[in-house]
Amino acid sequence: MPYTYIELCLHSLAMGDVLKGGQFFIVYDADGAFVLEDKTKRNLTVLEVSKDDRYGVDAEKGIIYDADGRGHRVSIRWYFPKDRFRLDDVLDVAKGIEEFYRRLREETCPD
Repeated sequence: MPYTYIELCLHSLAMGDVLKGGQFFIVYDADGAFVLEDKTKRNLTVLEVSKDDRYGVDAEKGIIYDADGRGHRVSIRWYFPKDRFRLDDVLDVAKGIEEFYRRLREETCPD
């Protein structure tokens, strides 16, 4: 039985090399793709794999519930195909994630 692209990437992810890591992200080298993982969401259950509107790549998505009990669909991991994205492009996205969470932490947890 042939494997899907995501199944191949997940297999590679288990054995993939970590290319770069930050406080809030990890970038893996998988066969055919760079995988960007949001560390703050890594323990969420993956409910679907679909296109991420912001980046136009496949993403694993889960649900986070707010204080009112409303569910919000969020991306956990993004799969950036190596034929369309360079590592620098993925690291730019990762830096944006890092900056977002740093600002959020400063606003919600002042010294």
